[in-house]
Amino acid sequence: MKASRIAAAGAAAGITVLALSAPAFAHVSVQPEGTAAKGGYAVVNFKVPNERDDASTTKLEVNFPTDHPLASVMPEPMPGWKIDVTKSKLDKPLEMHGEKITEAVSKVTWTADGKGIEPGYFEKFPLSIGQLPEDTDELVFKALQTYSDKEVVRWIEVPQKGQEEPDNPAPVLELSAAEDGHHGSAAGDDSDAKSAEKASAETAASDSTSSDTTDTTARVLGIVGIVVGAAGVAYGVLAGRRRTSA
Repeated sequence: MKASRIAAAGAAAGITVLALSAPAFAHVSVQPEGTAAKGGYAVVNFKVPNERDDASTTKLEVNFPTDHPLASVMPEPMPGWKIDVTKSKLDKPLEMHGEKITEAVSKVTWTADGKGIEPGYFEKFPLSIGQLPEDTDELVFKALQTYSDKEVVRWIEVPQKGQEEPDNPAPVLELSAAEDGHHGSAAGDDSDAKSAEKASAETAASDSTSSDTTDTTARVLGIVGIVVGAAGVAYGVLAGRRRTSA
């Protein structure tokens, strides 16, 4: 009897530990594909697990930081989901590629037009974002997860360094150091464009040189052919005269 009670108590304790630790690994999170370097652009995925056994996730709202607004936010089309991008006016305009940006994306909402994320599954919601700020080490995105039974889980608590993770932590994107000599895809695109232009010019020059060389060679061969032909005719005439004289 004592052994049975101890076993039952142990099992109950184990279940309690699992239940208490579940939020720690089942919350909405954000991770970059590769790196998210300061001053650059990145593709990030918001990972959304379904924590319920009797309901599906049917909606995800991701709110963007207002202290570090992002001028470029592009979602990837996702079958089974309707995507809405909300923009808001900026208190202080941004300058990007020589132009002033007066509004930025403040929220992206995915709404299921099918079953959504069913129990036991998770899904990734990708976004291309930039230009990433250079004056911070992280970006905090507050998210709302809505279930088919109308329950809304608010992942909005900002984790604090040196403290325990909150029950409903907001997704945090860690930014890596800026790459040397590279401050965003715009600079990379310009560099690539110049490289492509240079390569094209070199190819054209090479083709032109090759063409000139080919033309010169053809002309030389033509002249040589004419000379050889003339020599042959002259030789034939001389030979004919010798035979006549004989």
